[in-house]
Amino acid sequence: MGILWMVIVGAIAGFLAGQIFQGYGFGIVGNIAVGIVGALIGGFLFGGVFVVGGMIGQIISATIGAVILLFIISLVKR
Repeated sequence: MGILWMVIVGAIAGFLAGQIFQGYGFGIVGNIAVGIVGALIGGFLFGGVFVVGGMIGQIISATIGAVILLFIISLVKR
């Protein structure tokens, strides 16, 4: 169930990050990958700062991490 939950949160976070950071949608599989990596980044950044709990907190931290990842990708692509 943990892997399924990670894929669902990753898909939602990747979709939201693609909407926030216009022009960097990677399709459903790419958005899931960006969301999962974003969840790792968000967990690393916000894990020590404050407790991110529940489904909404996980989606928010994963989305912020995914936006950071998309920003870094946009810098590298230039």
